[in-house]
Amino acid sequence: MKLAILSHGYKVSHTAYTFIATNLAERGYYVVSILHELPGDEPIPTTGKPYEVRMPNWQRGAATILYTLQSLQKQKPDLDFKHVLLVGHSNGGDMSMLFAQQYPELVSQVISLDNRRMPLPRSYKPRILSIRSSDQPADPGVLPTREEQKRYKIKIITLTNTIHNDMCDEGTQAQKEEINALINSFIQ
Repeated sequence: MKLAILSHGYKVSHTAYTFIATNLAERGYYVVSILHELPGDEPIPTTGKPYEVRMPNWQRGAATILYTLQSLQKQKPDLDFKHVLLVGHSNGGDMSMLFAQQYPELVSQVISLDNRRMPLPRSYKPRILSIRSSDQPADPGVLPTREEQKRYKIKIITLTNTIHNDMCDEGTQAQKEEINALINSFIQ
């Protein structure tokens, strides 16, 4: 059975992506949604250069993803750990992209729902899909150039009718269907 790991956006519940989790489960994935924010955690910084001041949060998130993979290998050795899919929204997408840069051999595919700060890896592995909102631009250098997209086969798709905060269960049925259709096309 294939494995998908979901990482939520900042201040969004890890259970707020049921439309994605259900969709992936229906396609044969064992889905794990990580709770990255615990009561008592320091809030992520809102001043300073986001790439620099939020890096400790992303590093902790990447370490949690690694711990989750290692734990699952012991608990569920029958899962397919050669084709791991990461899906992350916003801050969770930044964590997922950092993990993909640090451990490309552990991830087959990464889907970002509007990560804005952590640059997408410029590499052939893992395969990358970045689904972008219409209202929240990525910081300079986060998204690859058109030439890099073509070279590394990175897919970037902007949803003209979806804003950043609608990329979870809060979105309309049409928005969720559009996101799932893009995910399904990518993972096939």
